Amino acid sequence: MKELSKSVRNVMVIFLFCFIALISYIAYFQVFKGPDIANDTGNKRLWAKRNEVLRGTIYSRDGEALTNSVRIDKDNQSREYTYGDLYVHSLGYIDERFGLTGLEEEFDSELSTYNSFGNGIRSFLSDFDIKKAFENRDEEKVGNGIVTTLDHDIQKAAYDAMGDLKGAVVALNPKTGEILAMVSKPTYDPANLEQAIEDANTGVDKEFKLLNRAVDGMYPPGSVFKTVTLAAALENDPSIANRTFSDTGKITFPDGRELNNYMMQAHGDLSLQMAYRVSSNVVFGTLAMEMGNEKLKEVSERFGFNARINGTGVTIPASKFPALKPEEIGNIAQSGIGQGSVLSTPIQMAIVASTVANDGVLMQPKLVNKIVDKDGNTIKEYPNKALKSDVISKDIAGTVKEYMGYLVSNNIYRWPAFEGTNAGGKTGTADYMLEDGSEGIPHGWFISVAPVDDPQIAVAVIVEEGENGAGSAADIASKVVRMAILGY
Repeated sequence: MKELSKSVRNVMVIFLFCFIALISYIAYFQVFKGPDIANDTGNKRLWAKRNEVLRGTIYSRDGEALTNSVRIDKDNQSREYTYGDLYVHSLGYIDERFGLTGLEEEFDSELSTYNSFGNGIRSFLSDFDIKKAFENRDEEKVGNGIVTTLDHDIQKAAYDAMGDLKGAVVALNPKTGEILAMVSKPTYDPANLEQAIEDANTGVDKEFKLLNRAVDGMYPPGSVFKTVTLAAALENDPSIANRTFSDTGKITFPDGRELNNYMMQAHGDLSLQMAYRVSSNVVFGTLAMEMGNEKLKEVSERFGFNARINGTGVTIPASKFPALKPEEIGNIAQSGIGQGSVLSTPIQMAIVASTVANDGVLMQPKLVNKIVDKDGNTIKEYPNKALKSDVISKDIAGTVKEYMGYLVSNNIYRWPAFEGTNAGGKTGTADYMLEDGSEGIPHGWFISVAPVDDPQIAVAVIVEEGENGAGSAADIASKVVRMAILGY
């Protein structure tokens, strides 16, 4: 009998253990896995729920409808992109087979939400008519709209200026952090998404058309990074602005390696301002060595390097600035000119220019200004927000802007579209190695702020294989700035 009781107890213990394990698994599944499955893009119930509401419209800041949804039947609708590929990387896409990306994904809930109660209350309060307040119950349910920060004219100017070149353009309002333009080339046709994704999956697309280069492209920044090095050097030793440098055309390191100027030019004796204008690798490599890695890394990180930046409607992966040992003198010099293992996204360099333009205040990047209902009534606004208020001092920012203005004003003959904008800028030529170990055709960079005395726009442009920043990259930036400042 005792043996039987013991066996029963053992069975009960095992049963109890299994029961607790089952309950624990169900609880874990409900709490941790359930929401993921419910929100999975392949969840048929979620797609059915979405289709109950006609998807809301995404607008430019100036009211242009960038999307349109058309009801096919009660269970289906189609999403159309009004301007084709003009905004394709900024907006993303929504497709039952391929899922969601970009703003379509991040604001899916808002775009799929019909403010029926809010609409009824507003109608009731405005007309004191209960019947009218609820008469819209049988109308098509239309989701809320998203008003972006994108300026249609500036976006189109950037898109047109890029033409068939590969690269990206980002334009920010330095005072607010609003993204005024975001263009990545090459693009794809959002009306033929299936083909674009098939090309990407099969390797036919060698140009990575689905990649938003403006946010996710990682490139050596080359000489546009000298803007960060300049700010760090001025902070490290304010008297350096009055120093005369001797540029012999190259720096020779103890191991025999050399750091040369572009096209092997020797600039002789020159001021810091002139060194910035002619983009002397000798001077800025020397400044990096004198400061040391720790100082330049610290200032770089204040500008946003080595950390992901979470904006409104945009998440920016961390650009990279290396931690180097004191004896890595050659690599330290390379980092001062934006080479070596320094990597940056185009939007990160736009943030650098924007922070300088805004007297050292780094504003949170913002791609969305507000949520509106189907009648245009504001439901939620996203305020401007300063992420860091002391990246560099106002005086140092003023000196950097002065140097940027000096560079552009002495090159108007090369970039005539800057005429009348009082713009500042910096060229960049970025060297890199191909997978086979050979040197690739350098990328061309240009960053700009305008007008330098009261900046309204900060721009970063990269042209892949653009050879140097004084060519197509500067030309593109000048046209974007001209549209923003002069309106044409």
